[in-house]
Amino acid sequence: MAQAGAAKPVRILVVGAGAVGCFYAARLHNPPYTVVSLVARSNYDAISKRGSVHLKTRSFGEFDYAPASLFRRVEDAAAVPDKWDYVIIATKALPDISDDSALVQPVVAPQTALVLIQNGLGVEAPYRARFPHNVIISGVTVVSAEQTEPGVIVQNRWTRISLGPYTDGIGSKEGRETEGDARTTAFARLLGAGGIKDAEVHPERMLQMVRWHKIAINAAMNPSAVLSFGAGNATMAQDPDASAHLLACMQEVFRGAEAVLGEPLSSKLASAERILESTKRNTDGRPSMLLDWERGAPMELEVILGNPIRLARAKGVEMARLESMYALLKLAQRRRREQESRSRL
Repeated sequence: MAQAGAAKPVRILVVGAGAVGCFYAARLHNPPYTVVSLVARSNYDAISKRGSVHLKTRSFGEFDYAPASLFRRVEDAAAVPDKWDYVIIATKALPDISDDSALVQPVVAPQTALVLIQNGLGVEAPYRARFPHNVIISGVTVVSAEQTEPGVIVQNRWTRISLGPYTDGIGSKEGRETEGDARTTAFARLLGAGGIKDAEVHPERMLQMVRWHKIAINAAMNPSAVLSFGAGNATMAQDPDASAHLLACMQEVFRGAEAVLGEPLSSKLASAERILESTKRNTDGRPSMLLDWERGAPMELEVILGNPIRLARAKGVEMARLESMYALLKLAQRRRREQESRSRL
């Protein structure tokens, strides 16, 4: 039992108990100082029955994480009397299917900081529109993790996560300390206490550069893997024609990012050529979009392709290769849904 007058623990709720959400939840959970709860949907029954999430990690060994509380629905988490200090959203960003800013509204109090650990560009905008006064922390992770069965998480490599406050995406408030800066730094310290030593804090504009940089990788490789009938990243990078295609796709994103942000990505982050060389060595790389396509799940087309295309076009930059892949995969996904609907009749 906590002593009278003892500081209250930092209370964190993770919405989206997939591989990434569970991995970071397990590292943040440090009772009695930091307690982390989960909203689990598809894997709720498995975690509830076991009483924990089982993790097999390259960085921290094999262990179990028992969440402070486990909820099936966000509304259940909203019913607890204490407010949440941080709400981490680690769901797939599918704005064409659902608005997750509306999903989390019941658990957002004035003091709640929203932490978005999601792929893609423009993921923050719906949250800023719905929660104009809350701190929003934008997170970009490179952790390689997968849920091999419900409630069992395997971390294959890497732990790094880049964090930055979000106001408007271009850092118009940079240059003066904000609550967002302070809460971002505090959150990174919580990760550090859990062993994530490469939790990096950036100013807003730099964090968005990191997002665009990851989009250069995802927008080139993810849709190409689907359209090539399942070729992995290394396979494509080692093939001369496919490698040239990937390079051209990444260069499109680099040009779009420079137009939107006002400075080139390559001045601070790895060039497209260096990304390709590194990809050749990642022989087990299978993009998440390919995995979603193979299991018949919705793909993150809007945040990985649609939003970058629209943001760049607004600045006068066209992305011909990305636009073609976007159009073809939207059509493929729609036709699959139509076929599934007909098969159920």
